[in-house]
Amino acid sequence: MRKTFAAALIATLPLAAQAQDRPPLFPTRDVAVTYRVAGPGGQPAELTMQWLAAQQMMRMNMPGGVAYVVADHRNQRGFMVMEATRSIMDVPMQQAAGMQRELQNANFTRGGTATVAGTECTIWRYQAQAQSGEACITADGVMLRAQGASQGQQGQMEAVNVAYGAQNPAQFQRPQGYQTMQMPQGAAPR
Repeated sequence: MRKTFAAALIATLPLAAQAQDRPPLFPTRDVAVTYRVAGPGGQPAELTMQWLAAQQMMRMNMPGGVAYVVADHRNQRGFMVMEATRSIMDVPMQQAAGMQRELQNANFTRGGTATVAGTECTIWRYQAQAQSGEACITADGVMLRAQGASQGQQGQMEAVNVAYGAQNPAQFQRPQGYQTMQMPQGAAPR
């Protein structure tokens, strides 16, 4: 019995160590990061992601300021606001959280280090069920650069500005007076 327990304990030690060798996936302090993004066939654009760290909330401002998405990781809900039509639509967390949600179950391999937008980060290669790639993530959980493939599509993003500091909680709330829209039929979560 004692030998079986010892063998089981020894067998699980590498798994426990491996599970711990992964980057933090949520920033541990409030931050706003502006990224230059490039997707399949699209022109490079800039978008900004803001994190309200204590509440595990993320706001992604789309290029051109036409829309934004809020992902509430703690309560597992998200919504998209379209400014031009003053409308709001609930979206499945799989879409609101995007890459973040997929990375929660990914396998990571630590690489070297880099400096992106004046901030040091560790390079991590990742493999998840629907995506794989490489990301440079700070010790406090801010992704500064990522490139990879998801569902046959290639993409990349790189921080051009990182601003640590308190974020306005009101920017993460549902706006009042906006028309509520339903998600179009057939729009399946990613």
